[in-house]
Amino acid sequence: MSIIHDELNKLGIVCNTFSVLQDKDGIIAARIASREKSHILKCFKKDEHKRELDNYRLLASLNIPTIRVIASTDSALLLEDIEFSSFYRLGVQEDMSDPDVARQIAVWYKLLHSHGYGYICQHGESMYDEADFFTLENIAFIKEKTETQSAPAWALLEQHYYTINNQLCNARRTLTYNDFYYTNMVVAKDNSSALMFDYNLLGKGYAYTDVRNVSSSLSGEAGKAFLDEYGVFEPMEKALDDVVSVVVTLHQACLRGKVPWWAQSLLDEINTTFIEKIECLKSMI
Repeated sequence: MSIIHDELNKLGIVCNTFSVLQDKDGIIAARIASREKSHILKCFKKDEHKRELDNYRLLASLNIPTIRVIASTDSALLLEDIEFSSFYRLGVQEDMSDPDVARQIAVWYKLLHSHGYGYICQHGESMYDEADFFTLENIAFIKEKTETQSAPAWALLEQHYYTINNQLCNARRTLTYNDFYYTNMVVAKDNSSALMFDYNLLGKGYAYTDVRNVSSSLSGEAGKAFLDEYGVFEPMEKALDDVVSVVVTLHQACLRGKVPWWAQSLLDEINTTFIEKIECLKSMI
């Protein structure tokens, strides 16, 4: 693949062999074998994906653990290959139900959020923010795509949209990861630490978006362990997220040709508990 050869030439690497691990949406990842060592080369064809280059540098500057960056170009990262690490391993499905791993992931998220507040305050104006998708236009799009125009919850949300959106705009922002799943996770082989990688969706937001994203993905005991280790969160952020995340997630789902299975529970919510969540948020503002 020419792009891989081009990036290796920029890095001055003589490659014995490589194997493509991923080629999707303009991002190519390949395992590079060179001089009896193995690394991962991640190439970005689209400019919007190149933000991950800056995100690795940002996290390093804030002393937030990442997998090791060996080198980089203007459109590629050369990363350590976790498959050959003596200390780390890649996350597995079983980690989603392991309380010890959940606690270590909470440590990483706490660090991300605590260090992120100051950075976002000074430098975060132009960063990706999922809350930007909470618009009346996107609500109208969801209603039409899902044929739920008559749901009373939508009428209530539209009636109080500007009040809710004002509260959303004023919510304190920090760095948020936004893409939790075990396939993006690295765990120490002795379970002494864990971290997330793949920072294409790293951006700014209120911290509870990450808390919800992680805790809802983990099994019961692991989810409790994560929340116990993470500690307190703002009740207003949870109330906001209970409403805003439904719109943001459904909008992402509706951009696809067919609404995916993972959005079905939110569709069911539109005619059941969503109106209660809007009422709860209204009472807190």
